[in-house]
Amino acid sequence: MKNIFLNRVVKNFILMMIVLFSSEIIFRIVLNIPIFEWSLLRIFLGISIFSLILSVLYSFCGRVAGNVLTFLTCLAASIYALIQAGFENYLGVYMSVGTSTQAGAVTDYLSDYIKSFNSDFYFILIPVGVLFLYYLFLERKVKAIIRNRKYNVLEIIGGVKAKEDEKNRIRFEEKKKLRVARLSFLTLAVICGCLYYYSLTADFMQNKLQLVSNKSLFNNPEMPNIAVNQFGIGMFGLLDVKAMLLPNNGLDDEFNSYTKPEQEITDYTRYIDDTVWENLIESEKNSTYKKLHNYYISKEITPKNDYSGMFEGKNLIVVMMESVNNIVINEEYFPNIYKLYSEGWSWVNNYSPRNSCSTGNNEMSGMASIFTINRSCTANSYKDNTYFNAIFNLFNRQGYTTSSYHNYTEQYYYRRTIHPNMGSMKYYNTVDLGIPYSNLYQEWPSDVTLMEKASDIFLQEEPFMAWITTVTSHQPYYQSSELGDLYLDDFSGTNYDITLKRYLSKLKTLDNAIGKLVEILDNAGKLEDTVIVLYADHYPYGLNNNVIESILDYDVDKNYEVDRTPFIIYNPTLTPTKFQEYTSYMNILPTVANLFNLNYDPRLYSGFDILSDEYQNRVVFADGSWQSPLGFYDAATGKMNYFGDDEYTDEEIMEINKEIMNNIKMSNLAITSNYFEYLGNKLVEGNAPIVNNSIIKEDDVATEENSEGTFQENS
Repeated sequence: MKNIFLNRVVKNFILMMIVLFSSEIIFRIVLNIPIFEWSLLRIFLGISIFSLILSVLYSFCGRVAGNVLTFLTCLAASIYALIQAGFENYLGVYMSVGTSTQAGAVTDYLSDYIKSFNSDFYFILIPVGVLFLYYLFLERKVKAIIRNRKYNVLEIIGGVKAKEDEKNRIRFEEKKKLRVARLSFLTLAVICGCLYYYSLTADFMQNKLQLVSNKSLFNNPEMPNIAVNQFGIGMFGLLDVKAMLLPNNGLDDEFNSYTKPEQEITDYTRYIDDTVWENLIESEKNSTYKKLHNYYISKEITPKNDYSGMFEGKNLIVVMMESVNNIVINEEYFPNIYKLYSEGWSWVNNYSPRNSCSTGNNEMSGMASIFTINRSCTANSYKDNTYFNAIFNLFNRQGYTTSSYHNYTEQYYYRRTIHPNMGSMKYYNTVDLGIPYSNLYQEWPSDVTLMEKASDIFLQEEPFMAWITTVTSHQPYYQSSELGDLYLDDFSGTNYDITLKRYLSKLKTLDNAIGKLVEILDNAGKLEDTVIVLYADHYPYGLNNNVIESILDYDVDKNYEVDRTPFIIYNPTLTPTKFQEYTSYMNILPTVANLFNLNYDPRLYSGFDILSDEYQNRVVFADGSWQSPLGFYDAATGKMNYFGDDEYTDEEIMEINKEIMNNIKMSNLAITSNYFEYLGNKLVEGNAPIVNNSIIKEDDVATEENSEGTFQENS
């Protein structure tokens, strides 16, 4: 045992290994991640490799420096794990280097973020705390005891010279053993590396129902929840950095060829002339673009249905509501939103899945119906991309005047670039609208003023399409603020937590804003000619889940129920309807496009028309989890949790997972390659039927002979 503590390589390895592995175990316990799985063996191997290599490197720095570096490494890893636990608890996602553009936002809500920590999160720091105490009080005593056992005896029987000679001999032996230890540890690291690689493909360490293979995930940790489950939080951090420095899209050659499905011609056929696109595929030299061409053109074209063109010619206002969930569906507290919810169309199983930079990314998904990159603040990172198929461009080519509005600055998202690149003819922020704002994070502008200012602009045009992104109901809720305290008296008779009361106060302003919007449209005689769409960017993640449950009647901790949010389509002429289909913001664009009878290609979207008879009743979350009427698939664990007796076969789950993963991967590849700008430009060059850089769908040119031998025009 004495040689272990005298050999700095062995000692630092053992100490580092114990601390890092203990922290991983505690991390999994406090976040309720399963422990007794084969993935724990892979995590142990990964930490072993890391500790073996670093203990060898640190041994060249001398004993004291090696101790310091070992401690700092363990401290950094433990703090990183603590921060990640906090992020997962607070925002529902793991932090990534790809979200660095939001560093300012993190700084702003740092106080609320720290306050949200569960007390057991700090247990993650216990192992490194024990290591600190060892270095501070025990190490020197342990070494002294071991050495003095030899030296005391020598002083008695041989004198000082014998002691010095023995010291020199011991130093020589220690250096020799140090060299042997270094070589042995590097050899052991190679062996562990081979075992680690084997663990990525070994059958007994795989879950066939996992959304993405461990090998693919190791190359590209695109699904952080699964990566943390399979590799541990420390290895995820290393893989995250590796993916940034050495990008790998993880795609195989599956889409290098395609089979375009045959269309069965009916009265609802949506005819699209693919001649130019097919010619482009034949001549395409870029392998990435060819892969994307083949994927998108091979998707099925969603036919028209009984709802097609129902809102043709009407105006459209889309309101993305900041930090809203089903708390807002309350007639007593929020009568204006409840009126639209109860008198219009509403989807009771709608969700707003969280991801990195949920506001900007989910706004982007609403506008372009595309899966953003899970580890990236995609809206900002790829702000210069253009989308000829985005919602603004669809209305632009239909002769509408489009515009977009937000009552804050560009501090967090580059909307002045993003919105025009989506096709908005004019974007107005709080400065453009003349809305006063504060640089204090807790003070947000009023959404009521936003509706008044925006309506002054878009009501000047006919027909118009407007996108409005609100801000009043944004966190923080722990701190006092003007709008957070404005309506506190309305909730004085409740026993709600003060953070919830402040949130409800802010929601009251949002509700007043929706009421003001309806009032303005009605007074202008535009209400019946206008369709209002309401959806939420994400749930109020500044509130603790226990606080949210105190006002809702369902468990928000399971199956991502905390992400359940309102989705409403309102027009005073509609028959009130509650739809049961599972859906998300991903489906807004194709649904609206069909309702307004716009010229669009449904294959270019990750979402689907929810009103279609062919709609797959399923909502997909950002980490690849999904939910349907049968049950919830948890991507992190690769397990299906059923609601009743009806179940999928394993083959059906695997097929659904494959479809979802392909959709996500190809969406991400389209974003990183700016594919839709490329495709739009190429279709223009090929003289495809395009207006304003958008494909025109020739819905009325296809004909088919009917059973009586006559020709019927497609409707």
